[in-house]
Amino acid sequence: MKLFMTGIGTEIGKTICSAILVQYFKAEYWKPVQSGDLHHTDSHKIAEWTDHAVCYPETYRLHLAASPHQSARTENIQIDLDCFQLPETENPLIVEGAGGLMVPLSDHRFMIDLIDLLNLPVALVVRNYLGCINHSLLSIMALQQRSIKLEYLILNGEFPIDTEKVICSFIEKETKIIRIPELTGTGKEHIKEAAQQLTITKL
Repeated sequence: MKLFMTGIGTEIGKTICSAILVQYFKAEYWKPVQSGDLHHTDSHKIAEWTDHAVCYPETYRLHLAASPHQSARTENIQIDLDCFQLPETENPLIVEGAGGLMVPLSDHRFMIDLIDLLNLPVALVVRNYLGCINHSLLSIMALQQRSIKLEYLILNGEFPIDTEKVICSFIEKETKIIRIPELTGTGKEHIKEAAQQLTITKL
């Protein structure tokens, strides 16, 4: 089982959801691009929040907390898709992207291109906010247009029933739904409890 974790935008809980899935599936973890916060990366957080997770080194570590293409440009670096190589492992693996599908890695390459290159199914993290329906459906459409499999739709937190109904009506029947309750914290105990309570269903 190998998954690419992406989201409908930034700051919607991708890393927390990645940690929960790492814990649930007893998976390893890889963040291909870390943009900013090099003193406390997403890999550091996964290691802190889960039980003995293996975290593979990032292909690109960029200092500026911005879009990867902008961060790379400030360091005179060009992000090259050919430099990314999926870690070789027989264990489950969670790969976490930066931001959403159309986050640019360069002027002409985007996160969705990296997903396509790695040939991984996707887990799409959705969080409730004004506009999340629009962002969710556009993300699902983008994956469908590229024939990228949406393995899991992750509903992170509480959702109005009408919002959830519209979003879930747009996915394929094969897509499984993961519901993650609202967390009261992000420590290891909270992540373990959420993993224990995680539910996976179908439409």
